[in-house]
Parts: sequence; structure tokens; C-alpha cells
Amino acid sequence: MQAPQVSPQAIEAPSRETMRRVFIKLLPLLCIVYVLCFLDRTNIGMAKERLELDVGISAAAYGLGAGLFFLAYASLEIPSNLIIHKVGARAWITRIMLTWGLISMGMAFVQGELSFYILRILLGAAEAGLYPGILYFLTLWFPHQDRARAQALFLLGAPIAVIFGAPLSGALMQMDGVGGLHGWQWMFLIEGLPTVLLAFYVWKVLPDRPTKAKWLDPQTARSLEDFVARQNEEGASSSGNHNFKAALKDRQILIVAALYFTNQISLYAVAYFLPSIMAKAGDFTSFQIGLLVSVPWIFAAAGMLLVARWAKQHNSDRLWIITATLGMAIGLSVAAAGPPWIAFAGFCLMGLCMLAPQPLLFTHVSKRLSGVTVAAGLAFINTLGLLGGFFGPNAMGLAEQTTGATTAGLWLLAGLCVVGVVLGALLTKSSAGKDEFRTDPQLQKDARP
Repeated sequence: MQAPQVSPQAIEAPSRETMRRVFIKLLPLLCIVYVLCFLDRTNIGMAKERLELDVGISAAAYGLGAGLFFLAYASLEIPSNLIIHKVGARAWITRIMLTWGLISMGMAFVQGELSFYILRILLGAAEAGLYPGILYFLTLWFPHQDRARAQALFLLGAPIAVIFGAPLSGALMQMDGVGGLHGWQWMFLIEGLPTVLLAFYVWKVLPDRPTKAKWLDPQTARSLEDFVARQNEEGASSSGNHNFKAALKDRQILIVAALYFTNQISLYAVAYFLPSIMAKAGDFTSFQIGLLVSVPWIFAAAGMLLVARWAKQHNSDRLWIITATLGMAIGLSVAAAGPPWIAFAGFCLMGLCMLAPQPLLFTHVSKRLSGVTVAAGLAFINTLGLLGGFFGPNAMGLAEQTTGATTAGLWLLAGLCVVGVVLGALLTKSSAGKDEFRTDPQLQKDARP
């Protein structure tokens, strides 16, 4: 029997206790999912040098293979998010995790450049839609005032994956010869298995929407779902984005897409090449390299949480987007120009700033769209970002093979971040800061946990 609809006038903002419960029930699990996701897509960075020695994969071929993941992902991004809108997050995220976990384990059986390319393409296709799918899922649960924080907590999975995963990968790489396998083979097998196992837990406990949650009483769940749905509709009505075609004509959304593209080029180029840059900076073991690689990502976690909080406190999203992107450009310039330890400080500054704009950008997009349009719109933004993930490692790989050094690639990344600063300045204050949808006093109630 269909649940009774609540009139707009009767909808109340969710209480602090309700939102605190939603945060506790959803965000730790989603963050762990993204930890495994980011670990499985980037752990080849630790294997780069060994893949070249053991199976003959050149720097350019490595960069191409790293980027092919994003090309496959991007091609299936929007269809995947339309499916998650139709069938629900629980079923589709479970499917994504099972296939990507198994294929990630299959990376242990790479024999050369061709098999490397094929498995990276399959991994991208398997994982397509997870990131924007979860961002869409959050728009069904969190009011606008809580969404940036929820997205920031989810995105913490990326730095956590590297902070703990890089040393773990380095330790697993030292299992060379155990059972007749190379260390990098053990790394792929062991790090892919938890994803497969967690998929079954996600299937069991993840509710598609508030009214499907057993841990919310029915009246609270219905009130939360209706409140969030009304906010989403208000935002779409205010911006005029009632369908995907209209969203693609929205200048602000296109600016966000272009800015996110420049951000992702730099982020993934550094993620895939920083281990080899550290390996060439000194005589380190693979475990020590993993520890060094994790440091900029500790800064990334701190930067993202701090900027999300400051932007909300001061209602200044645009300012922080510009500041963080400028910080990336300065950090990459220092990394390109300085001696090893000064360069490492540059990577730490770049890390502090590289994740900070993301929750602000995606919150802006979700405020301007609703329903199936927000699912498609978030996928569209992430698709362009993933193309950045394709071009970034490729540019770094070609630069390294052509010049014998990575500094040329770092200068290119710094220049693209300057372009991002210009794009950030083009965001209007209303779209990057204050909520631009019309609302009544009831919608202004503070629902922060």
C-alpha cells in the first residue's frame, strides 16, 4: 500500500538527532566502500616500477593503461547512474563492487601491455557509476545544508585509501617470491578480496531511501524523504533545470564540469606517479615509499574537512574553491622546481588543496537539479572529471618517456590549475555560496547533526 503523502506545508526539517543517526548509519559504510574503490584503482602506482621490470610495461604504456580505466569508466558513467536511479543504490552498488573486486584481483595475472590495457578497461567499466551514484544516493537522504559535509565525509575514502593503503601495498610488494608469485601479484590479490566480501554486506544493510530504512521510524523516514525531495524540487525550479537538456545549457554547471576536469587531471597524475617520483628521490624500500606517498594524502584529508567547514561557516564556497585550486598550482610549481625535499613539501601543499573543492562543486550541482536529472547531471560532471583522469596519467607518462623526467608534466599540471582558478572566478556568488532556491522559513531550519 502506498504511503500517504504529506502536504508541503506540513513538512518539517529533520531534527539534529535524526540527521546524526543518518550520518552514523550511512557515512562510515560508504566511506569504506570508497576506500576500497580508490585503493583498487590506484594501487598500480606502487607496482609501476616492478611492472616495467617483470613484464616489460614502459612508462608511456603504464600511463596509457592507467588512463584507459577512466576512459571506460567515463563511457558508461551516465547509463550507470540512470540505472541506479531506476533500480536503487543497494542492488547496483553491490553489482559494481562484485565485478570491480574480481577484476582488480585479476590484475595479478597481467602478462604484458595488451593484457594490462584490457584489464584496466574492464576495471573502469565495472566500477562505472559508483562515485556519482553514491553522490546521487546522498541527495535522497541529506538536506542542502548537510550535503557538503556528507559528501566530504564520503570523499574521505580517497585519502584514507592512500594513507593506509600505500604502506600496506608497499609491505605486500615485499612478498616477492612467496608461493612463486611476484609481490605486486600478491598486492592485487589481497587488496581486491575485501571488496568482494564487503559487497555482500552492502546488499544486506544498505537502504535505498529513508522510507526503506529499518532504523528510522516510518513517520520520521517519510518526513525526511519528503523534506529532501521538496528542497531538491525547489532548487531545480529556481535554476530552471527541469531536464537533462536544460542542465547542459546551464552555464554554471558547465563551468563546474570544466573546473572539475582540471582538478582531476592533476589529482590522478600525481596519484599514479608520486610513488615512482619518490622511488627516484632516494634509496627507499617499497614500504618506505608507501609511507612517504601517504603524507600528502594526510594533508588532503585535513584540507577537505577544514575547507568544507569554513565554506559553510562563512558562506563562501567560491572563495574556497579558488583558494584551493590556486594552492594546487603553487604546490605543483614548487614540486617541479625544487630539490627532492622541497618538492615533497610542494606535493604536501598540493595534497592539502586537491580534494577540498570537490564537495563544494558537487553540492552546487545537486542544488540546481532534482530527480533523474540530478543523477544524470552528477554523472555528466564526473564523466568530464574522469576524462581528466585519462589525460593526466597519459601526459605524465609521455613527459617522463620523452624528457626522462617528470618535471615537464608537473609544470603542465600547474598551468591547468591556473586555468581552474580562472574558472572558479566565473562561478557566481549565488551558485557557489548562498542557496539560490526560493524557500520559506521552514526550509531554513538548521538540521545539522
